[in-house]
Amino acid sequence: MKTLKYVGMVALMMAGVFGGCKKSFLERNPYGALTEEIIANKAGVNYLLIGAYAALDGQQNGRALGGAGDPWTAAPTNWIYGSVVGGESHKGSNAGDQEPINAIAAGTSNSTNAFFNSKWKAVFEGVSRCNLTLIKMKEATDMSPEERVQVEAEVRFLRGHYYFELKRFFNKVPYITDTTTDVRVANDKDIWPYIEADFKYAMEKLPPKQAEVARANKWAAQVYLAKTYLYQKKYQEAYTLFDDAIKNGRTSNDLPYGLTPRFEDNFDAAKKNNQESVFAIQMTANDGTNTIANANAGDMLNFPYDKSPFNCCGFFQPSQDLVNSYRVNELGLPYLDDYNKHGVKSDMGLSSGAAFVADADPLDPRLDWTVGRRNIPYHDWGYHPGADWLRDQSYGGPYSPKKMVYWKVDQDKYKDAHSWAPGSAINVLLIRFSDVLLMTAECAAQLNDLGTAMTLVNRVRSRMKDNPANWLHDYKPGTTEFNPNKLAANYKIELYTSFPDKGYALKAIYFERKLELANEGHRFFDLSRWGIADQVMNAYYAFESKITPDLNGANFTKGRNEYFPVPQRQIDLTLKDGKPVLTQNAGY
Repeated sequence: MKTLKYVGMVALMMAGVFGGCKKSFLERNPYGALTEEIIANKAGVNYLLIGAYAALDGQQNGRALGGAGDPWTAAPTNWIYGSVVGGESHKGSNAGDQEPINAIAAGTSNSTNAFFNSKWKAVFEGVSRCNLTLIKMKEATDMSPEERVQVEAEVRFLRGHYYFELKRFFNKVPYITDTTTDVRVANDKDIWPYIEADFKYAMEKLPPKQAEVARANKWAAQVYLAKTYLYQKKYQEAYTLFDDAIKNGRTSNDLPYGLTPRFEDNFDAAKKNNQESVFAIQMTANDGTNTIANANAGDMLNFPYDKSPFNCCGFFQPSQDLVNSYRVNELGLPYLDDYNKHGVKSDMGLSSGAAFVADADPLDPRLDWTVGRRNIPYHDWGYHPGADWLRDQSYGGPYSPKKMVYWKVDQDKYKDAHSWAPGSAINVLLIRFSDVLLMTAECAAQLNDLGTAMTLVNRVRSRMKDNPANWLHDYKPGTTEFNPNKLAANYKIELYTSFPDKGYALKAIYFERKLELANEGHRFFDLSRWGIADQVMNAYYAFESKITPDLNGANFTKGRNEYFPVPQRQIDLTLKDGKPVLTQNAGY
């Protein structure tokens, strides 16, 4: 099975679509060595299509795509905007490092924060590439009708993704297509119908499997369309599509959708593109570019600090609130309402040389595949030592990220050292199958089918319950080889036996998403679309600010903080008759 390489000359040639200072964000034409004559044919169109895929990772030449910021400002994992803002992690490092994140995490940022402009430009670069591909496809004279349909379906899938991302980030988004003549378009219309139309076309026209695993197929488009319905609370329409995909869907390399027996395989470069991968951004290490632009550059800060074997950079430190969420009761179920009253012991305030014994009470085994914590095996790198692997424990807390960190045994193949911070070949899973199961469970609960909702949640939990051999194990004495006879902690997980009412069902589903998808960039967007972000986040600020000072003064204002501000820079660039065409979101 071939893998489509996003890296290619078109990805290099299309740099700077949004560069420059004095023109609107979509007013400049892409430039590069490809001539109009070469572009307007089958080969040129396919180069442009690859360029549209290449924009998925938001990176180019050591910068965020569009050149407006550092790689992490447009990371496709959304570790800042989805997980840090959603309370799953602290920014980490120390107070003065990457200061713009501080205000974003605290809900106090404004429209001049450069991070928002960087993300806006990077995602709109993807839109621009999609539109250019459609324009040149129409001009090409050597493409068959079938080839045109295939290209258009892939392009519209990608454009649907980019606009979906923009919509859930910024809400008030101008809709620009391949037929738009004046790109100074007002952002006063709901763009969900346009996103639906793109995904519908892709679902109807894409094949059920692709020759190259990185390309979108029919099932990925169907799931993304269902997710679009879910965000609009069209639960029946979403459920129908999700349910069909669960029963019949297949990955692009023709594997039936399913859960991997090993939870951690979803974050292992050696196991990527498995049956749980619905749609992923393909990452590759040591690709010949002598950069880490295609090796998770957006997450290059997110490794244990200094004395660790990664040498950089101490960001993205999981919160105590997240860790406490993995505490289970005597039934092996989470404490849905008062988990912070059953806190997990940490080594906060202790040096690595001070004695510390890890928590002995029962925990969901997913915790230690998600969070690096003191005296627990950190993949095959040895025990996490605590403070020695943290830049400033008193500021960012006592934990380290883990999901997107490569394994020692694989580092020669999947680590990329072509920068001052490491990259990796771990794919970014935009949608994985457990996410699909939980979105379907949510739809079922909203439709009062509580039995189906519970079955789907239990299917996600069963992956861990039924595979205790795949829980994290301790090392054999004096080695970093796992001991199959000794678990790393006291793990326990059981299934739900009852969803007594809709309210309880939704609460359990929402919590299960937190446990299963932690630090994968979903949390903030989930809380916002559920309409509970103000309650959850203000409770989080009250709890977590007693542990670290980074959230002092944090506040979530309902009716404002559910969306990020339209970047002021982009508003300023859309002047028409002396007035800006773009308008700002409420509260900014």
